[in-house]
Amino acid sequence: MKLLEIKNLRKSFDDLEVLKDISLDVSEGQAVSILGPSGSGKSTLLRCMSMLETVDGGSMAYCGKTAVTDGKYVSKAELKEIKSYFSLVFQSFNLFPHYTVMKNICDAPIHVMKRDKKEVTENALALLEKMGLSDKADYYPYQLSGGQQQRVAIARALNMKPKMLFFDEPTSALDPELTAEILKVLKELAEEKMTMVIVTHEIAFARSISDHVIFMDGGVIVEQGKPADVIDNPSNERTQAFLKKLEQ
Repeated sequence: MKLLEIKNLRKSFDDLEVLKDISLDVSEGQAVSILGPSGSGKSTLLRCMSMLETVDGGSMAYCGKTAVTDGKYVSKAELKEIKSYFSLVFQSFNLFPHYTVMKNICDAPIHVMKRDKKEVTENALALLEKMGLSDKADYYPYQLSGGQQQRVAIARALNMKPKMLFFDEPTSALDPELTAEILKVLKELAEEKMTMVIVTHEIAFARSISDHVIFMDGGVIVEQGKPADVIDNPSNERTQAFLKKLEQ
């Protein structure tokens, strides 16, 4: 089943066209990595997918439900339901500093989604255990390392019970040793067949967990396919140049 279908997506900021005729599908259980140089449009694409940015043209559908047709969005009520299908994890964690870890994880499911408090709390405790943070439930974000904060952000996203997770450069704000913590969590989620779209610059990681890799440059999808094709044997000169530069 296709959980996300994007066709001919366009996005501009003033006169600068940052996404040009983007089309892609994400199937249930797929881990999709989006690679590309800075300014290629990959983070803007993710922000459009997660509806933090509006698109100027094209269509988007989530779990078979249309969200945008020819740049026109469906009603707010319909969008509210569609937005419950996915969660976004930011590169800068975006935890509420005045909330404990537990309150950060439980607040939206209880107050926004109106789910049962007991069920949400039990699920949060299980997620904290999964993230290796069982002893940190009553801590505040400032008491945690960057890697721990990002794991809390992932637990918060999972506690929304989404069908898809979107990650925007989840390791870019972290030191190398903390990066490994997050990559381990994402690898486990991929093994559990959580549907994920990950904007990343971690090439080895993208190769190891992705079912599908997309390479973007200049606001277009230059190349896409299996990691063995796009990363190990790219056919496009721009992809080749990008990967060669990273190896230097």
